[in-house]
Amino acid sequence: MAGHWLTSSATDLGRGIDTGEVDPVDLVETYLSAIEAHPLSHRIYARTTAKRARIEAHAARQRAQGGARLSLLDGVPVSWKDLFDTAGVATEAGSALLKGRLPSEDAKTLRNATSMGLICLGKTHMSELAFSGLGYNPITETPPCVNDSTAVSGGSSSGAAASVAFGLAAAGIGSDTGGSVRIPAAWNDLVGLKTTAGRLSLEGVVPLCEKIDTVGPLCRSVEDAAHVFAALEGQKPIDLGGAGGANLRLAVLETVAFEGIRDAPANAFDQAVQTLQKRGAQIDRIEIPAVAEVMPLAAHVFAAEAYGIWRDEIEAAPEKMFPEILARFRGGALTSAADYVAAWRSMARLQGAYMVATAGYDAVILPSSPILPPNLDRLARDHDYYVAENLLALRNTRIGNLLGLCSLTLPTGTSSAGMMLMGHPNAEERLLRTGFAVEAALT
Repeated sequence: MAGHWLTSSATDLGRGIDTGEVDPVDLVETYLSAIEAHPLSHRIYARTTAKRARIEAHAARQRAQGGARLSLLDGVPVSWKDLFDTAGVATEAGSALLKGRLPSEDAKTLRNATSMGLICLGKTHMSELAFSGLGYNPITETPPCVNDSTAVSGGSSSGAAASVAFGLAAAGIGSDTGGSVRIPAAWNDLVGLKTTAGRLSLEGVVPLCEKIDTVGPLCRSVEDAAHVFAALEGQKPIDLGGAGGANLRLAVLETVAFEGIRDAPANAFDQAVQTLQKRGAQIDRIEIPAVAEVMPLAAHVFAAEAYGIWRDEIEAAPEKMFPEILARFRGGALTSAADYVAAWRSMARLQGAYMVATAGYDAVILPSSPILPPNLDRLARDHDYYVAENLLALRNTRIGNLLGLCSLTLPTGTSSAGMMLMGHPNAEERLLRTGFAVEAALT
């Protein structure tokens, strides 16, 4: 039974605790033992919080026995990307620049999740300062991809995805600025939710681009994502009932999303679309000029804000950084203040145009990534390959960040080839219901 827990969904574990079939203390010990025994756990967890987890598990057991559970996920163990502050535990964001950084209190989202009974297993490895979609980090560790031992797991929430995919956490909490939840979720056959900027608190989260950074879960199901999302917000989860595949109206985004796409993700997406149509979904193929217009603005936004935030720390010790990440940050110095302001104004205008163009659809769908996980050894020795694969990996996910949307990636049934759903800003509830229906249709 305990072995089965490691592959169960977070909500199924929660229901097991409800019925008494799962004991929170035994559950946490099962996960901690699995982490200790796993040969790749050192590449997944930067550090565990075993003492905290055990204290929280005993409290969850008492609440379960007393009929006073805080939520369905009360007693369920999850991992946290190493940019969420944890009181008295190092939070280093995958960078030697922050080595030994010791926060005095938890991040707000961690406090919210704890108040709902979720148990903190530890901190997962990530791309350095969250500025890569690949998950390759020679400074700390590079987490593995569950589908390809020679490939990266996707980033920057690389360890968060690996912790769930390898059965070392029931769910993982990550962040997404350009695709950092959705890419590792897609490449490890998970569900990943990118929330709307500002929807979940960034208090106590090490920043990359504060105006674009978002917090989101990586999970085994849409139901899990809905419950973890609610816990991060400190709210009750939504009812996912009522959404059916036969009633869905979806739009395939053709603008930009299929340029340079590789065969495997293209074929997986096409097969998923055909399955949804057979289940009764109405699917249109549309072009949205606003998407093509917004993409070049990335060059004036991400690196400029990131370098503005981290310039002093970086230039005080640039030798501590992975050169590829260092170069990306320093690229932000090339953007003028005028170009940065103009880009944000254009993004707001184009968001409005996008919303008008997609108003009649439950979601806009596209491949989560136009590529599969790149080869780790080649990334380490081939600069041009690293740059090209990093930009292409994040190409489709970046659309949602630039337009301020919420977005969800789901497995298609083909390894490492996800399908992405994009919803309107602050419409996570509708997006999750749509995703729940799509998930049911695809499985």
